[in-house]
Amino acid sequence: MVAKPEAPEVVAAARDGDETAFAALLERHRRELQVHCYRMLGSLEDSEDLVQETFLRAWRSRGSFEGRSSFRAWLYRIATNACLDALQRRPRVPAHAGGDRPLAEVLWLQPYPDDLLEEVASGEDEPDAQVVARETIELAFIAAIQLLPPRQRVALIARDVLGWSAAESAALLDVSVAALNSALQRARATLRERLPRGRLDWARDADPTEEERALVERYIEASEHGDPAAMVELMREDAFFAMPPQPLSVVGSKAIVDAWVEGGFGSEMWGVLKCVPVKANKQPAVAFYVRRPGESEYRPLALDVLRMEEGAIVEIIAFELEPLLDALDLPATL
Repeated sequence: MVAKPEAPEVVAAARDGDETAFAALLERHRRELQVHCYRMLGSLEDSEDLVQETFLRAWRSRGSFEGRSSFRAWLYRIATNACLDALQRRPRVPAHAGGDRPLAEVLWLQPYPDDLLEEVASGEDEPDAQVVARETIELAFIAAIQLLPPRQRVALIARDVLGWSAAESAALLDVSVAALNSALQRARATLRERLPRGRLDWARDADPTEEERALVERYIEASEHGDPAAMVELMREDAFFAMPPQPLSVVGSKAIVDAWVEGGFGSEMWGVLKCVPVKANKQPAVAFYVRRPGESEYRPLALDVLRMEEGAIVEIIAFELEPLLDALDLPATL
């Protein structure tokens, strides 16, 4: 389903300074613009700030909207330029960094709660589900595109994620179609090198299987029981762990769990875990709360976003939980 065009009379009123009409047009596209900014920046917090910046820029320049493109396309262009300005202020990841593990290099990476994604795909006036398709919102993809030069990133998102035509995508960047296609080719070549092997074989937008749900339950059980041996059994031997924004990554199921044990996992003196299953980036995730010795409540600890293949956990990306509580609609304590 394609987004319905905005009513001409509403657009005209908004352009003429009707704040109520303008706010209604903006709110209609808020969530999908936030997802766009998230893909561009890889950060939930930054995406929220950039949507607000987009709305401010749109209001200030409302008179420049001439109706040659849709209001939605006009907003995307403003949002894209706001993101490009933000990226100019951010240090770039070195071109050689990451290898096939961009998740270890993109230290500003944050997860994106599925509840917010569902708001994009569920509205009757919103574009179809390709805007939040699983293969273009998973953490591995988000991290990989952060390694692209900003304008290549825009080209790839416009063509391969949003499904815009070459002409529409070129207009987004104010470049020729030939320049757009050149940037897109380079971006696709880089992604083929940066994405995990076998990614094209991942199930797309499929609901979790019984096996995957059982694996999450076993992950929760092993966590709450503080059972290192059970944790190792749940992971593939070459499993990968990273914890943005810390410059830390560990490869290998035993090495990962050994690092956790060294940090206190399984120790009564460290504390007791309680887990809440959630979803982020169209992936299963587990929110961890910890009750330290002498305390009566469980307090936020971490969010683990999981990727699974053939009945085993192959990737665990951990984030600090407390800054994500509101976005995940989780309580401050249990």
